[in-house]
Amino acid sequence: MIYLKTPEQLELMRNAATLVSRTLGEIAKWALPGVTTRKIDTVAREFIRDNGGIPACLGYGGFPGTVCCEVNETVVHGFPSQYELREGDIFGADTVVELDGFCGDMCYTFPIGEVDEKVLALLRTTKESLYVGIEACRPGHRIGDISNAVQTYCERRGYSVVREMCGHGIGAKMHEDPEVPNFGRRGIGPVIRNGMCLCIEPMINMGSRNIVIERDGWTCRTRDRKPSAHYEHTLAIHDDITEVLTTFDYVAQELGDRFI
Repeated sequence: MIYLKTPEQLELMRNAATLVSRTLGEIAKWALPGVTTRKIDTVAREFIRDNGGIPACLGYGGFPGTVCCEVNETVVHGFPSQYELREGDIFGADTVVELDGFCGDMCYTFPIGEVDEKVLALLRTTKESLYVGIEACRPGHRIGDISNAVQTYCERRGYSVVREMCGHGIGAKMHEDPEVPNFGRRGIGPVIRNGMCLCIEPMINMGSRNIVIERDGWTCRTRDRKPSAHYEHTLAIHDDITEVLTTFDYVAQELGDRFI
């Protein structure tokens, strides 16, 4: 069931989206060589709680962290660990904040130190495809229009699209209907309507689209162990416009010239 938000609920969604955006900005300070993903997870958890929020990923279905830590070939849902980020790594930080009963969801993939130009091109294309998907997200369009826009943009540039994982609706719960795949045909799927809140999150691989779920039951990585990139925004559709509730501005402030 798709839940349409009232203006009052949309304001609560904005507040949650602002806090998760600020959290990614805080993570940006620590996305450096030599820092463990567990340290970053702790920083994010403390920041969220210090600002009145709830780290919604922590304990969700048994997930052990605040941040889904996506290093190099990890697509989604990696556990925080004692792994120290290294020069040349890429690190996706995906997290959800609950604030006053509503959720904001966001992901940014950070380049760690000097990163190979081919990998940076993957990051740029994935981030660009997020905004291509957002452009296709308009009242009266269909979810398949978003999906096809992301898929076409990435595949034309030689990358592959993960099909088993997708974006989603969001609101009082982090995952609501409808699902928002990153592949598909235009003109299919639910109609995009005022009051809907969606997360668009391209997960794009340098090599094959095939994935493997590790023995922990959560960590999803590329089968060929080539890099994967992931970016995500939370959106609200209202008054016949699409509003991007989350922002990368806080990340950009911290990264400066390293901002992709």
